[in-house]
Amino acid sequence: MLQQTQIDRVLLKWPEFLEEFPTVTSCALSPTSEVVKKWAGMGFNRRAVLLHETAKFIRDNHGGKVPSELGALLSLPGVGPYTARAILAFAFEQDEAVVDTNVGRVLARWTGQRLKPAEAQELANSSVPLGEGWAWNQAVLDLGSMVCRSKNPCCEKCPILSSCSWQGVGVDPAKGSAGVSGTQSKFEGSDRQGRGKLVTALRKRSVKKSELAEIMGWPTDSERAERVAFTVVSDGLAVFEGDALSLPQT
Repeated sequence: MLQQTQIDRVLLKWPEFLEEFPTVTSCALSPTSEVVKKWAGMGFNRRAVLLHETAKFIRDNHGGKVPSELGALLSLPGVGPYTARAILAFAFEQDEAVVDTNVGRVLARWTGQRLKPAEAQELANSSVPLGEGWAWNQAVLDLGSMVCRSKNPCCEKCPILSSCSWQGVGVDPAKGSAGVSGTQSKFEGSDRQGRGKLVTALRKRSVKKSELAEIMGWPTDSERAERVAFTVVSDGLAVFEGDALSLPQT
């Protein structure tokens, strides 16, 4: 949920989601449509589909228990290096290093150079004190989000300023470095906005093909609406039933 979503929104949705799906198996047994409905307000709806697919995979292959090995986690649908290591560090309290955009920014600025993905991960792994993986990750994530910020970093408040190679002077080495997110394209009027409007409508009812352009915000561009609607289908967020779209019931 925290991937590309503000924590304030997650804090509201998290307890509601857990109340509806308290276990992996309960999520797996629910249709995709119910998981997508409960994901409302979180954005990036494809994550809800992947979460449901992962729940079914864990039920069928791991007895309903989330695996605690990196390789097994990386085999789950939609789970990449960041999510897998976050599970190991925070759920299982293993000495794994989580590299997200905040951690990636701290590492790049501290070393004073743009890092490749393998370099950033290796540096993070070697920095975790033995037996302190949970605390180290929490500290560096907070350092990146509250002090070593993307814009207007508070270098004067940084606890590792004396060993930082950048110290806010010159070209920012974090730009283009591994794990550091770039500037996202404009949302207003984008395909992403149209997709979001369609999924919002589908949470309430099925949508006829003739309604797509109006619902997605492009009343004079039915061709674009149909093209983008097909990406919603290909991502597993909707299915065609005759001449209408609806949330999948599988």
